[in-house]
Amino acid sequence: MAELIKAKEPFRFSTRLHLSELTGLRASTLGQLLELIKEVSGSCIYHHTHRYLQQHQYLSPEPPNDFAYWVTDILGEDELGEKLASIDTVQYSTIRSLREKIASTIESYLQDNPLAKLKFAHSGEEFHFIKSVSFILPTNYVAYDLKEFTDILRKITIDAIYFHIFEARLRIEKPTNDFSYWIENSLGDKKLAGDIARLDPYTSTLEDLRKTVIQVIEKRMPG
Repeated sequence: MAELIKAKEPFRFSTRLHLSELTGLRASTLGQLLELIKEVSGSCIYHHTHRYLQQHQYLSPEPPNDFAYWVTDILGEDELGEKLASIDTVQYSTIRSLREKIASTIESYLQDNPLAKLKFAHSGEEFHFIKSVSFILPTNYVAYDLKEFTDILRKITIDAIYFHIFEARLRIEKPTNDFSYWIENSLGDKKLAGDIARLDPYTSTLEDLRKTVIQVIEKRMPG
């Protein structure tokens, strides 16, 4: 990059407020869990695969999904639990495709292990489906070039980073995260957009992710 390019369209930063809402739906068996996974709203699937990131934004281990936890700790189906836990969330660009992978994993397991259908959770240990409710709010921050963009990245809240990296890509079904989309389409820098898109945001804290994105961008900026 020889010079600081002005964007065709500025990047307008947004943030989000999050609420968790009980749906009243619950499962006592793997069969019931499977059927509800197929039927519940995408916001439920999102909640149970991203709850850890939403509620514990400063912790960095690979986020567990709630389905794997319940299957392992409540039903004692360790093999299935491992298979569910090993689903690489970052590979799925839509909640729909992630839902299908979770459902097919359980279906395949039940076909090979029919006795697993007979296990019931004890009273009070059922799987309760919860949905994630988000309110997207615009901020006053607007960037017209990479220098302004990184300056704003240093001071926005982690809720804003979460929205642009995770929520916009999965729940709004964009082809990539908002940062990469803007850098490629408004600045024309496909390499930088790809470098950011290839980061695995699920294996670091949001603060570490902030620092990494800034470092990657600054390497491409003129000295």
